[in-house]
Amino acid sequence: MKLLIAGGGTGGHLFPGIAVAEELLTRKAGNEVLFVGTRRGLEARLLPELGYPVRFVSVTGLKGTGLGRRIGGFARLPTALFESARILRRFRPDLAVGVGGYASGPTILAARLCGIPTVVLEQNSVPGTTNRILGRLVDAVFVAFPDSRRFFPGHKVRVLGNPIRRQLLANFLHGNAPDNDRFNVLVLGGSQGARGLNRIAADAAQRLAGEPIRWVHQTGARDLESVQNAYAEGDPRVEVEAVPFIEDMSAAYRRADLVVGRAGATSIAELTVAKKASVLVPFPHATDDHQTLNARVLVDAGAAICCPEATLSADGLAETIHALCRDPERLGRMARAAASLGRPEAAREILDACEGLVRRRRGLAVEG
Repeated sequence: MKLLIAGGGTGGHLFPGIAVAEELLTRKAGNEVLFVGTRRGLEARLLPELGYPVRFVSVTGLKGTGLGRRIGGFARLPTALFESARILRRFRPDLAVGVGGYASGPTILAARLCGIPTVVLEQNSVPGTTNRILGRLVDAVFVAFPDSRRFFPGHKVRVLGNPIRRQLLANFLHGNAPDNDRFNVLVLGGSQGARGLNRIAADAAQRLAGEPIRWVHQTGARDLESVQNAYAEGDPRVEVEAVPFIEDMSAAYRRADLVVGRAGATSIAELTVAKKASVLVPFPHATDDHQTLNARVLVDAGAAICCPEATLSADGLAETIHALCRDPERLGRMARAAASLGRPEAAREILDACEGLVRRRRGLAVEG
């Protein structure tokens, strides 16, 4: 099977695509995958490092930008469609999957026009504009949250979860690596960083300088220097490792007692598979406030505490972390609640459905 995966930009879009690619390539010798993204997205750096082939199209966002950029974005669409069609003709995929991000729209539309079976993965509780439009054109839509079904034609949508990279599945099957001497807090600003969260978390660490807490703080490349300076200028008793991007997320989750981070769909899925209690600070400018709705799923299950950034202070975050640090029973209940929501088989189930769609299309073609 030859699979084309379109989209990216951020880890939230890209990592589910990587999870599906991993499942495909380990399933059968001869399977092939090709990613399509933009040169400005995370995919341009990460996919070559991981050994995946990637092609690029010239497309930018249309929503939430100034009038000039919107006009420029619309003007680039014909070029992006042409580039997508050329990639499709050369690769000749059996199926095209859109995972969200700028490249997803024109590539999936081009695949549809070329008669190639198409699928959309929607990771968030509230889909973006592109996926809402594509959902009416593609053959199937696979969603992570049951509430997302209402945005798509009922006969096309299935709730299969958000696919997780293979390296993280070990966290679901095996235990953690507890540190009896330290309470380990993992702060995740997202693959692109999160300036407000980074600042509040660094300040909260200072309030807890006298506690036996070890911090691992993913800052994003943009905020690395400012966060490192904040720790360096603060209390020397704070034990911290601040890095721009964590390559081995499996190990980072395994060591963590508590995770503090945004509520992107991929983060939510990883927390449930890794069985981690969390303090979630939704990105306040997310489209349709979808991160707050994502977080609500874990909060309602008792797996997380949600703290809106607009009302969160360093003192408040420090107090929340300190209370959980001193209450291992509650922490354990939250971790078990997170595990109850985990969908470790999502990548397998999604690829099974994709293969079934390809077989049905081929069968119809033969009958015709």
